[in-house]
Amino acid sequence: MSQDREVMFDEHQLPAPDGLLLYARDYRSRDPAAARRTPVVCLAGLSRNCRDFHPLASLIAAGDDSGRRVITLDYRGRGRSAWDGEKANYNLSVECSDVLAVMTALGIDRAAFIGTSRGGLILHLLAATRPEAVAAVVLNDIGPVIEAEGLREIARYLGGDERPRSWDEAAGILRKTHGAAFPALTDADWQDMARAIYAERDGRIVADFDPAIAAQLRTLDLSRPLPDLWPQFDAFRAMPLMAIRGEHSRLLSAETFAAMATRQPHLRGYTARGQGHAPLLHKPDVFTALLDFLRDV
Repeated sequence: MSQDREVMFDEHQLPAPDGLLLYARDYRSRDPAAARRTPVVCLAGLSRNCRDFHPLASLIAAGDDSGRRVITLDYRGRGRSAWDGEKANYNLSVECSDVLAVMTALGIDRAAFIGTSRGGLILHLLAATRPEAVAAVVLNDIGPVIEAEGLREIARYLGGDERPRSWDEAAGILRKTHGAAFPALTDADWQDMARAIYAERDGRIVADFDPAIAAQLRTLDLSRPLPDLWPQFDAFRAMPLMAIRGEHSRLLSAETFAAMATRQPHLRGYTARGQGHAPLLHKPDVFTALLDFLRDV
């Protein structure tokens, strides 16, 4: 059991189907009624990890009249999960299987999912192949059409060579890189983001993921149209669906966001003002909309 900012969570090292160890956090609500509510599973972005969701998971679990169990996990090669020697395994299909393995190990057969960026792509696959495991879906700044310019931007900053020498410097690098798209963030938000993205190893502050993941992204030919996921997106028709778009996002266009609502009339859409890719979900305005959605699950 670990404690962070007075919020308790269990820590687990769980085997993937191929035996590789995956790290997960299990936030338990103190609300006695929480056991009757659908748990929430949070899936992070391409190079990110469960620490991105700590403020959000804490808020959801701590709800006085709506608390839920929340699971956050590190995909293979990220955070405290083991790196994979077979780099080709850093793909959506394997990561989807890993998510299901973690759920099985923790005794969860059905959940509401929050998927940020890469996590939302995994949810497209999960809803199409295991719909019975999906009670509801929140897509955070991701949809069935991915803008090439957004991917180029991600590839640029993941391949950056700036190495912070302190946590303040790490926060400064993030602000310099992303600040124009995130005017809503405070100094504390940038500090929290730095602690989520970086880790301290051997006295150095380093990005907390296998560099092979960024290298894999740079091999994509972004001069050609990317395949879309509209057929997989149609699998969300049978379940409650919310989509959140950062006001300044370059990965999820306003046009695709509108098309998603047209294709799925029951979709509940929300624009995170003053944020880009991908919005922080614990900011008060976004969290209020998200919690209202979860209350209906």
